[in-house]
This record gives sequence, C-alpha cells and structure tokens, in this order.
Amino acid sequence: MKTIFRVLPWLRRYPALAAGQFACAILGVLMVLVPPNAVKTIIDEVIDKGHAEKLLPWVLYAAAAWFGRDFLTTARIILNNTLEQHVIYDIRSDLYRRLQLLPLPWFDSKPTGDLMTTVAEDVTAMERVLIDGVEQGLIAILQLAVVGGWMFYNNITLAFIGMIPLPFLAAGAWWYTSTARGRYKDVRNATSEMNSMLHDNISGIRQIKAYGMEEPEHGRFNSFSHRLRTATLRVMRAWSFYNPSMNFIGALGTVLVLYFGGQAVLSKAMTPGQFTGFLFLMPFFYEPIGRLHSLNQILQAGRAAADRVFDILEAPTELNADTGETLHLTKGHVQFNDVRFTYSGKSATLAGVTLEAKPGQAIALVGPTGAGKSTIINLLTRFYEFDSGSITIDGQSIKNLNKQSLRSTIGYVTQESFMFNGTVRENLLIAKRDATDAELWSVLESANATPFVQRLPEQLATQVGERGVRLSVGEKQRISIARALLKNPPILLLDEATASVDTETERLIQQALERLMVNRTTFVIAHRLSTVRHADRIYVLNLGQICEQGTHRELLQQNGLYAGLCRTSLIATEAEAVV
Repeated sequence: MKTIFRVLPWLRRYPALAAGQFACAILGVLMVLVPPNAVKTIIDEVIDKGHAEKLLPWVLYAAAAWFGRDFLTTARIILNNTLEQHVIYDIRSDLYRRLQLLPLPWFDSKPTGDLMTTVAEDVTAMERVLIDGVEQGLIAILQLAVVGGWMFYNNITLAFIGMIPLPFLAAGAWWYTSTARGRYKDVRNATSEMNSMLHDNISGIRQIKAYGMEEPEHGRFNSFSHRLRTATLRVMRAWSFYNPSMNFIGALGTVLVLYFGGQAVLSKAMTPGQFTGFLFLMPFFYEPIGRLHSLNQILQAGRAAADRVFDILEAPTELNADTGETLHLTKGHVQFNDVRFTYSGKSATLAGVTLEAKPGQAIALVGPTGAGKSTIINLLTRFYEFDSGSITIDGQSIKNLNKQSLRSTIGYVTQESFMFNGTVRENLLIAKRDATDAELWSVLESANATPFVQRLPEQLATQVGERGVRLSVGEKQRISIARALLKNPPILLLDEATASVDTETERLIQQALERLMVNRTTFVIAHRLSTVRHADRIYVLNLGQICEQGTHRELLQQNGLYAGLCRTSLIATEAEAVV
C-alpha cells in the first residue's frame, strides 16, 4: 500500500485520464447486477408463470448489459494504458534526471549493470503496480462492495453465509503479504547481480578472450543465474500453495450458499428464481477476491522493484547542483587553503594542502601514485566535497557556487578518454552545441587529429562505437583534447592527457596545449617530464601533502623527491633531466 501511495504523485498529473477510467469502472461494475436480475425474472416470471412474451426482452436486456460491460472494459483499458505509459515515461524521466544530480561518491558503490537494471527493468515492474495495483485493485474492491450490497439487499442470511470464508481469505492474504517481501527482493537483487556481471563481461570481452577465461566466466555466470533460479523458485513454490488454497476456501462459500439456499427453496423461503439469481451472482463476488490474490503476487514483485527505484529517487543530490551563486567572467585565480579530504572514512587523502594558481599560470602536480594529485582536480570540479579548508576561484568559495556554472568554466581531459556511442561530430559538440564544422576542424587540427579523422569513412559523421571502440587509444585522446579546446575554458585540467599517445604525437599535442594554455589557468598531472618541465610552478605531493614546490630547475637543485622522480618514472631521456 505504501508503494501505491508513493506512486500517486505521478498519477495526479493526469486527472482527466484517471477520472475517465474510474467512471468506466463504476458503470462496468453496475452492469454486473443486470444478468442475475434477468435470470431471476426469467425463472420466476417467464418460466414459472408462463409469460413467454417476456423471454426475449429479458434476454436482450441481459445481452445489452454484457455488451455494455465489455464496451466499458475496452474504454477503461485504453484509458488505463494511456495513463500508465504517461506515468512510466515520467518516472523514467525523473529517475534519469535524479541520476544526473547524484554526487559521484554515490556511484562509487553502484555497479553500472545494477543501475541499468533499475532503469530498464525495475521501472517496468513498477508498471504492474500501476496497471494491476491501482486500477485492478480499485475495480475489485468496487465490485465487492456493489455485489456484496446486492447480496445483502436480496437475502441477508445467504449473504452472511457466503461471506464466511472472508476471514480465512484475509488471513491467507496477510500471511502471504507479510512473508513475500524478502522473497521478491531476493529475485530483484539476483537479477541485478546477474545483469551487472553480464555488463562487466561484455565490456571486458577482449580481456576474457585474451586470457582464455571463457570457461571460468561461463561458470561464474551460471552461478549468478542459479541464484536467480533459486530465488524465483522460492516465489513460485509459495504461490503454488497460496493461490489454490485461497481458491478452494472461496469455493467453500459457494458450496455453503448452494446447500443453505437449496434448503431455503425447499422450505419455500425463497423462490427458485431468487435462489438462481443469487447463485448466479456468487462468482462475481468471489472473482474479484481471486483477482486480489493474484494482484497480491504482482504487487509484491512491484514493491520490491519500487524500493530499488525509490532508493535512487530519494537519494540526496549534489550540493548546489543547480542552485547557488553564478561564476561570471572567470579570471582563473585558484587557491587551496589547508584543504583536507578523506574518501569514505579511510586515511586522509589530502592532509592540509595549500597551493595557488594565478591567472594564466600553468601548475603541475607530480608525485607517486596515490599522492592525491587527481583528488585535487576532483575537489576543484566538486566531483567530491572537501572536508575542511577552502577552495576559491577569483575569491569566491566554490562551495557557494552553482555547480553547472563552476564546471562550465573548466575544461577537463582525463587519461582514459570517454567517447559516447555516436559520431565524431556528436562527441565534439558536447563542448559547444552550436559549433560549426569549421570550428570542429579547427580544434581537430590543433589537437593533431585532422589527419586520422579525414581518413575515417565518413569523417566527422563516422560512428565511433560504444566507448569509442572503433578508434585507437591515441585517437580517442586527441578527440578528447579537441573537445576541451572547443569548450575554450578559462581553467584547464589535464589529468595524464598525453599519457596514451606515442612520443611524436605527444610532441605535436604538447605544442597545441601550450598554445591553448596561454592566458588560461592550467593544472597538469603527468608522469612525463616533457609535460611538466615548463610549468610556472610545480607542486610535489606525497602522502596527501605538498612536500616540495618550485620551478623545474629549482626542484632539481633541491635534489629531493622531484629530482628522484626525474631520475626514474618522470625522465624521458637522461639529457632532459639535466636541462
């Protein structure tokens, strides 16, 4: 019931459809009373008293009622399906919007396949709550009330006898509902786990083939599939006992009415027509009860799916995702003051970092793996929120800024370039929706990407495939750099931006980046000396703290951690290290 109430806000968006559907349901239920009344009249008036002329009118009367009921049912189904599709569309849209507003730490613990299952399958399972939960439930209750009222109006004694099974049916429904949530939740979780595993393996199919992992991974998939099979069988076994038991208890009510009603006819307390009409109506009383039992199973499955959907819809969004101050005409003066940050309660990733990037400066961040370099960029873009200290841009605290406004001033190139499943043009236009082809070719030229794009079958209109699978790593990286160039931001973040290209391509891209970096504040993370040696200032991080800072020459003269890194991982040639 709680799930249905949670869905009602979406239903209330379409009052006309809901009202029309409910009107059809009421009229359709009222039509149910006509045939039993016709049967009663035909037996008592036509057959018993020999009024043959009344037979055809009453038969046509009953036929018209059946036609009217089916016509209203058709109209109700059309209205219901229209309402349901509108609501499902709205829920999916709101769910996707919510996903975009959630902070990155929330995604860290959510497998992609699990989220895909929620959007694609769990929302569909909620659809059954809308179709059968709201609509069928209301119709069943309405039919019970109307038919039950007619039964009491015609014969109070038989009505009470016919309702003897109701307490047992209610007890059975309570038992099934109270024990079902765990079973259906296991099914949804097992489905999600299997889909997550399948998503990972399809994404990593090259690694599976390269390492000959086909058989082990097949076995692992079968173990997830077995878990889903086991959870589903638990649901089916419970239903196989519950549904027939409820049907049998309901049938006992008809048996009791048949016995006591038969006695009433023999004792002349009822006419045969009254008894037959009452008996004729009994299926219309127990049919909605049986429908409610079937509906109970569907609702439990829908509730388990809805819980997963609302876990996303009710998750807290990013701070200032679309509110807060707007950052205008950014000069690019960035300051970190005693910034501290910890991932999920672990040891401190940043332990009091203070640094400054003046407008137009190129700042290099170097240090061993895990020193906190990428964390500085993640905090500047507010992908994560720092614990204490302050970060300002042009004197404005970024915690008070609208995140869209903040990120619109920042260009970001990562080590693992992500390409969307679309064309080269579409992947570039992410940075500037109204860019012309001339602008696209210009930034591709600056990123040294023009030659290979011109060789593609359809050039800018070439499909790059899922995650850019049709491009090499270096080609994807150059398109990613071109995308950042097209955005033309005042602040530029380069996280290992040239790590995945060969030396010659790196040299050409580096020249383009140097031109781009003029009059722009740039943060560079790199493990190659050629990338950082010309930076205005180099900050060396170790264990979440800045242990050295200065220019390339100054740091070499200190003969500390930076000089050591130059002699190992940072050095490209021995000659470069001593320049």
